[in-house]
Amino acid sequence: MPITDYSASEQAALTAELARFISALKFEDLPQAAIATARTGFVDCIGVMLAGADEPVIGKILSSIGHCIGDAPVLFSRHTMHPAHAAWVNGVAAHALDWDDAALRGHPSAVLVPAILAEGHVLGSSGADAVTAYVAGYETWAELAHRDAESHHRKGWHPTGIFGAIAAAAACASLQGLDAARTMHTLAIAASRSSGLMSNFGSMTKPIHAGNAAHAGVIAARLAAAGATGSTNTLEDPQGFLSAVSPSGKVDKCSSVHQNRSWHIEEYGLNIKQYPMCYCTHRPIDAMIALQREHGWDPARIANIDVSISGRNATVLRNHHPQTGLEAKFSIEFAIASALIAKRVGLAQVNDDFVREKTVQDLMKRVSVTINPDEDPESGYAPSDHVVVTLDDSRTIRSADVREARGAHAIPLTADELKEKFEECARAGGILDDVSGLFDFLYGLDRQPGLAGLRKWQRPYEDLAA
Repeated sequence: MPITDYSASEQAALTAELARFISALKFEDLPQAAIATARTGFVDCIGVMLAGADEPVIGKILSSIGHCIGDAPVLFSRHTMHPAHAAWVNGVAAHALDWDDAALRGHPSAVLVPAILAEGHVLGSSGADAVTAYVAGYETWAELAHRDAESHHRKGWHPTGIFGAIAAAAACASLQGLDAARTMHTLAIAASRSSGLMSNFGSMTKPIHAGNAAHAGVIAARLAAAGATGSTNTLEDPQGFLSAVSPSGKVDKCSSVHQNRSWHIEEYGLNIKQYPMCYCTHRPIDAMIALQREHGWDPARIANIDVSISGRNATVLRNHHPQTGLEAKFSIEFAIASALIAKRVGLAQVNDDFVREKTVQDLMKRVSVTINPDEDPESGYAPSDHVVVTLDDSRTIRSADVREARGAHAIPLTADELKEKFEECARAGGILDDVSGLFDFLYGLDRQPGLAGLRKWQRPYEDLAA
């Protein structure tokens, strides 16, 4: 089914047209680049999910759920739950470290992969089915996010929560093989479950947004499959989703699906993170690490470090005096201080003890921000970021302009680099045996007969909260 089958001449409303696209999508329709991107999304997401499985927020969620009966695996353990709960827990774990991929103004894989793994396991879906569902979810997310040129972050929305619920619903509708009518109701139900606020960045609630979206997607598709209904024009209605979340109300509700675009997943891809930090920090971190590796400055010699970033990114990086690892993930001051002091920003740095070290706290006070007004309205980024270091003798050294962080769609990690990150994450999460085999399984996901093969790899920690 070529995506060009959906033209403006059909005069279909957005919700109905998108539902028809999702319900008709087959693995055979997918370009190779889309399949490769989906595989990368599964690899990276499952890696960071394993690494985040023992974060404090996970224990609190498991305690709050209590004993749940179901068939979907949770956190690569022997325990199973209802697919919606498994998707919720795994989604929170995938986003808990903020090390998961970034694209489409949010974090698509942390929502899509947990939902697909949970529902796909119960349905007996193949790897090709899972990849197709991922692409259906990604394309749905992209269609909605890019119909508004302005920043959702500036209005207070976390795009992962608001777009993720509908995208996960699209993925689950694809897995279930729902027809266009029921897929349309799936989207409508999920749209009313969309949520996520910027005010919770830097707290345990932020990763819960991803889990909530995955949970909402599973439930929406199941409700629609059971005959529950929603509005047939939920996305484009004057009181519907796009109007509600648009910063100014200037949102495109009329263009046909994929109008004037190729596959979104080919155009935007995924940005794989090197650092467990908000993606807005990655270009400045790259710039600062490059300078420090060249010069090796003593932190005491630094009079000031000025960071040039966009206004949107400055809004996202809202924590100027972080005291915890969670707060530090959304602090440009911490990102730069860690990059200079440790020459890296990894799990060993994004923790309460390192954040509170005196040298870190002192250097953060000497980090300033200059807003670059040349901001891309679609991405929210300036054309490039850079840092300017002023030393105690008044000399200034400017970094190179960083236009893309290493691992971005434009300069992707190699397969070996992706595997290195995956193995670090998997071992941190307790997968000690045949980590390379797990990577290979996921890297060839579209050729796997079923997701049940993943049960071969299990974490040794079996004492999940009852």
